[in-house]
Amino acid sequence: MADTRNPAIVVVDDEPDVLRAIARDLRRQYGESYRVIRASSGAEAVDAVQKLTERGDAVALVLSDQRMPDLDGVATLKRVAEIAPAAKRAMLTAYADTDAAIGAINSGRIDYYLLKPWDPPEEKLFPVLDDLLADWRGTWRPGFGGFRLIADRWSSDGHRLRDFLSRNQIPYTFLDVERDESACELASGATLPLVVTPDGAHLENPTNAEVAQASGLSQTAEREFYDLAIIGGGPAGLASAVYGASEGLKTVLIEREAPGGQAGTSSRIENYLGFPSGLSGADLARRGVSQAKRFGVEILAPVSVESIRAEGPYKILSLSTGSEVACHALMLATGVDWRTLPASGADEMAGQGVYYGAAMTEAIGCQDEHVFVVGAGNSAGQAALHFAEYAAQVTILVRGDDLAKSMSQYLVDRIEAHEQIEVCLGHEIEACHGNGHLERITIRDREGGGTTEVETHYVFVFIGATPQTDWLGDFIARDDKGFVRTGPDLTPEDLAHWPLARDPFLLETSVPGVFVAGDVRHESVKRVASAVGEGSVAVAFVHQHLASL
Repeated sequence: MADTRNPAIVVVDDEPDVLRAIARDLRRQYGESYRVIRASSGAEAVDAVQKLTERGDAVALVLSDQRMPDLDGVATLKRVAEIAPAAKRAMLTAYADTDAAIGAINSGRIDYYLLKPWDPPEEKLFPVLDDLLADWRGTWRPGFGGFRLIADRWSSDGHRLRDFLSRNQIPYTFLDVERDESACELASGATLPLVVTPDGAHLENPTNAEVAQASGLSQTAEREFYDLAIIGGGPAGLASAVYGASEGLKTVLIEREAPGGQAGTSSRIENYLGFPSGLSGADLARRGVSQAKRFGVEILAPVSVESIRAEGPYKILSLSTGSEVACHALMLATGVDWRTLPASGADEMAGQGVYYGAAMTEAIGCQDEHVFVVGAGNSAGQAALHFAEYAAQVTILVRGDDLAKSMSQYLVDRIEAHEQIEVCLGHEIEACHGNGHLERITIRDREGGGTTEVETHYVFVFIGATPQTDWLGDFIARDDKGFVRTGPDLTPEDLAHWPLARDPFLLETSVPGVFVAGDVRHESVKRVASAVGEGSVAVAFVHQHLASL
């Protein structure tokens, strides 16, 4: 029998023979790590999930049939989502019920559906459930082990550390000194925030690099020379790493914060091909890192590149760790950062109520709060829908006069239909106020000019992207906004010192052997799929460059 502390998989079907068969297959595949619990009706499954959560037991997955009397599969999984929102929900259904399953995916009730029969399970069942369970484990925080982070809820450094631990998939428990007496005892006399490692070491207000070292993340290159070095671990960088290493290139990926980049902070990506129920940015990052490591990619994080220089055909990277690595081909996939909020007091409130990106670690704290989302792109829309699961009200502030100008229609439709989300067009934040943390904001009507002061503790900002490329200096050509020009976008002035007889390849910069992919590229399409495509396509040009050396 599986350990009673193991997470639970609940399977429900009103046909006894089918229930026994699916439970048998699940126990054979997952019995060592999960408890498999059978339920013969939707009501019985809901009751089982309720009792498990009341005992504090983790529910990893609920797999339900659709056609059942009284409570069908869609209704069952909807009830499960209310009781155990972190549990993955899948439907095992006949072909005739696929419309109901797709409808349930669109309404957020299920994560996936599978068609009967599921034989052989090794091909038709286990691969899908493996992915769902891996996604669930990526965010599961068991109540023991891992790091402990003791901080004030409103500490900007505490937010930085929570964000770093979460985005790097490092298990931790957060203890708020304002609400947890044991946290006060543990942190007595220490400088906060305090990180307590699994072996008992105390790190007072540590840097991300110090936490990375304590957690075993690699920050030192194993080699001095690589065929391909990639700067940036977002979708473009991870795609380049996977394709480069899978084709035999010695590859290193250098990431200054956490794999996933800006996309890694997204609460949901729903229009990425092959994931009908969508996936979070954290899931995408975890999958990409696992795939890259499987092909032998060396990942250094958090490590930044301070400067680049060329010596003949070689590119030399000076790292923040004080060391250097060299490579034949270099891929720039540094992405972009969110622009800061141009409001009085916003800088002082950064990390203390004003957050850039989805800041997933803050979602639980938004319970029953009035949350403001600033921006009109897809990331803002997804964040609003995500925070609406926790907050009493979410208000989206949009400078323009039409949300649909910059947001996908499927998101606009869902936002307009959501009772807890309000959209304010033609409004912006003029000022942020608070003592130690955000307490209220001043909102200005751009057309009428009037202002309103509103109480809030949470503002999430998504107002455009800016490339952080100043560190490149004059090494490669950039446009007036800092985006890197490539291929046909390079001007004659950019190519004044181009040393080769051939023209630059499509994604090649003004320096031979230096390529660019993703959002940092001039005139790029700001979508995850296009970044992945550019990252993979660029590797083909890397091969052509290497062949010419």
